[in-house]
Amino acid sequence: MLGKTYLTKQASLLMKFARSTSDSELSAKLISKAADLKAQADPMPDKDQGLQAPDVAEDGNSSRSNPITRS
Repeated sequence: MLGKTYLTKQASLLMKFARSTSDSELSAKLISKAADLKAQADPMPDKDQGLQAPDVAEDGNSSRSNPITRS
């Protein structure tokens, strides 16, 4: 499945191409495709809304000892 960021960037590029062309038929098709991609991306959650990793405690400290920082 494609991510929200990817779909949004693709839609943005299609809009850029649509504005740069003098062919109105091509421009309309590009805008339509950009709208389709935007509609696919909108219901997706943002990347930063995910849950914390299971080994991270609520206070921000690791629930297990870190083997890299152990003495």
